[in-house]
Amino acid sequence: MENKKLNLGTLCVQSGWKPTKGEPRVLPIYQSTTFKYDTSEQMAKLFDLEDNGFFYTRLQNPTNEAVAKKIAELEGGVAAILTSSGQAANFFAIFNICEAGDHFVSSKNIYGGTYNLFGTTLRKLGIDCTFIDDDASEEEISAAFRPNTKLLFGESISNPGVQVLDFEKFARVAHTHGVPFVVDNTFPTPINCRPIEWGADIVTHSTTKYMDGHATSVGGAIVDSGNFDWEAYANKYPGLTQPDASYHGLVYTKAFGKLAYITKATSQLMRDLGSIPSPFNCFLLNLGLETLHLRVKQHCSNAQKVAEWLNANDQVAWVNYPGLPTDKYHSLATKYMDGGRTSGVIAFGLKGGREESIHFMDNLKFIAIVTHVADARTCILHPASHTHRQMSDEQLREAGVAPDLIRLSIGIEDVDDIINDIEQALKK
Repeated sequence: MENKKLNLGTLCVQSGWKPTKGEPRVLPIYQSTTFKYDTSEQMAKLFDLEDNGFFYTRLQNPTNEAVAKKIAELEGGVAAILTSSGQAANFFAIFNICEAGDHFVSSKNIYGGTYNLFGTTLRKLGIDCTFIDDDASEEEISAAFRPNTKLLFGESISNPGVQVLDFEKFARVAHTHGVPFVVDNTFPTPINCRPIEWGADIVTHSTTKYMDGHATSVGGAIVDSGNFDWEAYANKYPGLTQPDASYHGLVYTKAFGKLAYITKATSQLMRDLGSIPSPFNCFLLNLGLETLHLRVKQHCSNAQKVAEWLNANDQVAWVNYPGLPTDKYHSLATKYMDGGRTSGVIAFGLKGGREESIHFMDNLKFIAIVTHVADARTCILHPASHTHRQMSDEQLREAGVAPDLIRLSIGIEDVDDIINDIEQALKK
């Protein structure tokens, strides 16, 4: 029994914080910027990365560290780092191994904010990105690679189009070219999908969504599988395999082995860019994680029933939900997701188009129009009018977002009430 791996539900509740005799049963909030040491030498060793410990919350904090460990265990990784947002997590994941003059390849079917980060902001830093279609062949994806390509990126379930990523295809392409495969696993969470088991090397999250689960705390996470051999491609990743002048010539892969990637992200990027979550937000995130395995199942159960109801409604033009047997991505969902469950997010369009969609949403009663997604409350959004409104119809389609797409995030309320609210709004 001692050697048996704990199930995900138990990890959600028990992992991360391991109290010993006389310590709090519940993870404490270490709401402190600094941590005391007895000698100058003790502090010096921490700053030289020669010893483990906490000295400044911008780098590490006991509350944050415990939650990072829990998320790493849930994903099956060796280590994790928490960030102040999901956007910061994706930025750090890229910037940790890319610099000016580098290039990476990404699925185009990704969250609009990430699309802008990759396609606009990173280009200002000299890092170029080529976007490819999720459904492209391995040969077509490979054609986007260049000698300076450093990684391949995709979302396990795209936001807001809810397409399912073919992990094995993407992993084969990435590893054939000697680069890591990075996956944003926000929507399914590790309860429904563990990308590392399908070849992903690095996993990111917007913990703001299902992990927090209650729309209280913005945050992000990066998990390293520990599987990618940076030393095998040492010339391609000098930041990890060559001496770091800011730490007296320390080489991350030599000093930290499988922990090299996360250690560099913590000691270098967090040191210089400081995109940290507060200990209190991490405390709230941990409370959300304790019920993640229960909530995700309810989200998915409700969403399946709502998707089936929408699919049978005459006013609805189309429905994207991988749980539907007729959905284009149903077979991939069945293959990669636990029990074929994906998330509580549904994309659909009404026969009246964009204006009808807006009119419909304005008539909802308790289903709220918000920019958020994936928490306990059912909410709705029209990306073309809201989150993606800076994009033209052509750019929307390029990003996998139909101009008439409505993103419906199903909560954990009684499903009959959710359907009744949708029905009365459609009647109006």
